[in-house]
Amino acid sequence: MKKLNSILLLGMLATLAACVTINVYFPAAAAERAAEKFVGDVLGETPEDSSLINPFRPPSHVIYVAAVGVLDFLVADAQAQQAEIDINTPQINAIKSRMAQRQRQHLDSLFDAGAIGFSSDGLVTVRDRSAVALSERRNLESIVADENRDRKAVYREIAVANGHPEWEKDIQKTFAAEWVRNARKGWYYQDSGGSWRQK
Repeated sequence: MKKLNSILLLGMLATLAACVTINVYFPAAAAERAAEKFVGDVLGETPEDSSLINPFRPPSHVIYVAAVGVLDFLVADAQAQQAEIDINTPQINAIKSRMAQRQRQHLDSLFDAGAIGFSSDGLVTVRDRSAVALSERRNLESIVADENRDRKAVYREIAVANGHPEWEKDIQKTFAAEWVRNARKGWYYQDSGGSWRQK
């Protein structure tokens, strides 16, 4: 009888454990939304040229909002809740502020000149030192190093702030795509093979 009770107890515990098991996966869509917001704040503008928008076709964000509304209507609230990536912490905001200031003061003109470009891993790299004056080349290296230090820090901080340090590489990959997507016309970026492309 004791053996049967023990087996039943173990079975109940196993069932209870199965009920509370949560599969933690990287929320790619939420990360993309967070990256879009962060990158937009740093660069200060969106990549789309408003003159190219077709007036007879609703913008993609309107379609997205409409689709989400339909899904909210059709799917139960418990199932419709989406994971969110928090990018609003004092540490992340401090890094973003430094990056935005550096973007305005230095990086915009360096990107415009073709001296730097977005690397495929979500960082910035020197593309053409000769695009800046000889006297400015040391400063160029320093600016890029400071920018990359902040970029690495923000990817790590976002992962940690959301309770999943193991997401750091996924967040970096998501941001890498968003930086390129938001690059202005004429700016350079590296493709997955490391070759330079120009927007």
